[in-house]
This record gives sequence, C-alpha cells and structure tokens, in this order.
Amino acid sequence: MSRVSVLKFIKRLERSVFTTREISELSGKSLSAVTQALNFLQKQKVIFKIYRGVWSEVTSNPLSPYTIIPFLFSGQRVYVSFLSALHIYGIIEQIPQLIYLAAMAHTRIVRTKISDFSVHQITPYFFKGFSWYKGTGNFLIAEPEKALVDCVYLSVRKKNQFGYFPELYFPKTFSFKKAKLWVKKIPDAKIRLAVNRKLDKLKSSLSL
Repeated sequence: MSRVSVLKFIKRLERSVFTTREISELSGKSLSAVTQALNFLQKQKVIFKIYRGVWSEVTSNPLSPYTIIPFLFSGQRVYVSFLSALHIYGIIEQIPQLIYLAAMAHTRIVRTKISDFSVHQITPYFFKGFSWYKGTGNFLIAEPEKALVDCVYLSVRKKNQFGYFPELYFPKTFSFKKAKLWVKKIPDAKIRLAVNRKLDKLKSSLSL
C-alpha cells in the first residue's frame, strides 16, 4: 500500500485514533500489508503506535488516554472506575498513576505509549452502573456512587487493593443511599456486610 492510500483511509475515519484492522477492512488489504504501510508512516512521524494494532495521527492536540480505551479493548466492554472515576468526578484531587478500569476479563496491566491501564475483574452480577462519559460515546465510566462501591468491594475481596483512600470531597449530589443500593446487589452476605461497614466508616468520617 502507498503512503497516500493509507492516509486516505485514515482520514475517512474522521478521528485521530484507529486500528490496523479498521484500515484493513476499509482498504480490503491484508493486515500484514497495512501494518507494513503504517510502520512506514510511523518512521515518517505522520502517525505513532499507541499499542499493538492501535495507532494515532501525530497532531498538535494532546491525546486523552481515556479516548483510546475502546480501541485497546475492542470486543469487550470495560469502564473507568475506582480511583480514576473518583478523580474525574472531583471526589479525590490526587491523580492516580494508572487509569483504573473494571472489566469481566482477567485482572492485568496494559502499558501503552500514552498511559498505563490497570484492569480489574468484576463479576458479571456487579458489572453495572456505568454509562458513556457526558454522553459523548468516547468511553464508559461508572457513576460516582458505583465507583466508590467498586473500590470498597475490591478492597474487601483483595486486601491489598484500594484499602486506603486519599482525602475525599463528596459533592452535594453524591448519594450514600444510592451507594447502599449498589451494595445490596452483592450476593455474598459476608462481603456485603464488610462493604457496608466500610461505607459507614467513610460516611461517619466526613461528619467529624
């Protein structure tokens, strides 16, 4: 494939992030031919590889790591949660070193040129309470109450995860009552009780 033809298909997508498979399907060329052409464009500093099979055009605008999430995990649903979601909502000021994601896939770290992502497995019955960020369709994010419960839930199940919170700033719109409704969906009575106790402790600490 020529450089011009590859760029033509990239431009047709009308976004800066794209995958090798997308260009292959648009052009009708093999994955290996497309990969070779994309590698050439990367050497010319026209595009750069974010992760295996995921690319971006080189532009003057900084690329948000959140926008690449659907491309990194194509074929499966993941949503931003835990400390990352709490930071986006302004509940914690400290920026997490990793972007924390909830998924039904195995827990793992995904390292890219843009950011590193920490994926945590959530059981199917609890894989709920999220929607598209500000309705944009860019990435999925847990609602504030679910993000907090996800943290506490994981800290109870895995003692070394999210056992400590930085200082929390809950907006008036945050509802501990709604958070409790999420806790009720946990089928394991022992875990449910432990999560409830941690939430009560967090809530009481705010009124001190």
